[in-house]
Amino acid sequence: MKKILVLIIVLTVVTCSTTAQPPPTVVIPPDGQEYLEAHNKARAEVGVGPLKWNFQLAKATSLLVRFQRDRENCRFANLTSGKYGGNQMWATGEVVTPRKVVENWVSEKIYYTHDNNSCAPDHRCGVYTQVVWRNTAELGCALASCLSDQSTLAICFYNPPGNVIGESPY
Repeated sequence: MKKILVLIIVLTVVTCSTTAQPPPTVVIPPDGQEYLEAHNKARAEVGVGPLKWNFQLAKATSLLVRFQRDRENCRFANLTSGKYGGNQMWATGEVVTPRKVVENWVSEKIYYTHDNNSCAPDHRCGVYTQVVWRNTAELGCALASCLSDQSTLAICFYNPPGNVIGESPY
């Protein structure tokens, strides 16, 4: 008599829910990280929370600086009608990095008096106060090299905007 051995294989199917997966890691480009770190350093010095990088704002500033470079001979952009806060810097004769751009804006701090929310006569403080504006949460920046005159134009957008007349930045 023959014996028949029957082997039964049971396959267990394991399903994984996609909702349990962690979100993908967002990688901020090195220039963006440098802008962000410089801004957040200045903000921490006055007790204001850090900004987050916003890729839409970065794209908008990239488009704008390229337009200013290609069509406007690297002149400052008109930022008054936009829905975001904005800072810009034009420089020639030096190597411009994102950190240097922000440090230039923060250099206005010496003219700003927080106690009475004022700026020293014959000086401007608006780019500094935008950097440290407490209600601003997001940042996007870009710069363009302008070969025609060996200059650089940098622009940052802030959301929500700051520099509300009569309000203190922090």
